[in-house]
Amino acid sequence: MTTHLTDESIVEKCVLVAVIHGEINEQTAREYLDELAFLAETAGAIAQKVFTQKLPYPNPRTYVGEGKLQEIKDYVVANGMDAVIFDDELSPSQLRNIENFLEKKIIDRSILILDIFASRASSFHSKTQVELAQLQYMLPRLTRMWTHLERQKGGIGMRGPGESQIETDRRIIQQRISLMKERLRDIDKQMSIQRGNRGQLVRVALVGYTNVGKSTLMNLLSKSEVFAENKLFATLDTTVRKVVIENLPFLLTDTVGFIRKLPKQLFESFKSTLDEVREADLLVHVVDLSHPNFEDHYRIVNETLLEIDKVEKPTLVVFNKIDLYFSNHEDEMDLNDLKLSWMSKLKPNACVFISATDKMNVEELKEVLYAHVQDIFRVRYPYSNFLY
Repeated sequence: MTTHLTDESIVEKCVLVAVIHGEINEQTAREYLDELAFLAETAGAIAQKVFTQKLPYPNPRTYVGEGKLQEIKDYVVANGMDAVIFDDELSPSQLRNIENFLEKKIIDRSILILDIFASRASSFHSKTQVELAQLQYMLPRLTRMWTHLERQKGGIGMRGPGESQIETDRRIIQQRISLMKERLRDIDKQMSIQRGNRGQLVRVALVGYTNVGKSTLMNLLSKSEVFAENKLFATLDTTVRKVVIENLPFLLTDTVGFIRKLPKQLFESFKSTLDEVREADLLVHVVDLSHPNFEDHYRIVNETLLEIDKVEKPTLVVFNKIDLYFSNHEDEMDLNDLKLSWMSKLKPNACVFISATDKMNVEELKEVLYAHVQDIFRVRYPYSNFLY
């Protein structure tokens, strides 16, 4: 059931559409659209043009106004666009109305992210998670996906009221959802047993916005080879490695990256992955300091973490990619300048600046990480002689 937006060898041309409403200003909207363009590129599409409109709220029928929709159609037809991508999740009626008017492939932010997840899923676990999320997204939108609602033709012994094609498809999808949920329950049980079998080692989870360098940092600390790439959601599968700093062993987990407006379907289907965050003793929040919107990313991850766990955990903030940050600033800056900046005050004694790629200041990270894990170990085993 997992389908991809495009074949990897094909690049589709698309336009991006966003409504500027609420407290969002034009600058913020542009930043969000830059991220949407990156999502589209990750999925295999190149954005040719951006359309925005200021409204008190998105039009409940067509997301944008009718005049703006006509402007979009004129451009799409004149320039042979393959798809129109919207920066919000569209309701089933919005999808149907827009598709009927534009007569082009319509993609909203949620299905775009789900499609990228589908292309990235490699294990049976992640494929099952993604398929469940896609099915849950698809179910209320079947009226848009099917136009042939005529009765199924029966034969001898099959006469009767029958059922419409959409009812058949809804029943099939509901059965498939039940099967996926059952499979995930079995996987969750297995993973829960695995977590229990890890003993009483301290658990540290890498969290952060997508594409901030978590997997690169995982490779650096654990000396393993976790797949890392400069694309959104390069890895979906949770990876756990045993790490030893000096004499202290602990478990390090690399989790899926967060993003603005993460589709709600993913929260349920990725329960077992998010359990790694819930059960962690320490979170290492990795932030891409070189990104112009790193403050916004930092806030979004913290808000998402509270949604997942409802409890604030001990957290070490790691500002990554300082090499790119320095190269992006004309003023001569060094590590001491960063340590004296407002960023270092976000988490006093729990904030480190590094470059995982260039291995800059990694030793300080190891020292701070060691101290945090050691504190947790001492609280858990107050009478142990292991660390004394």
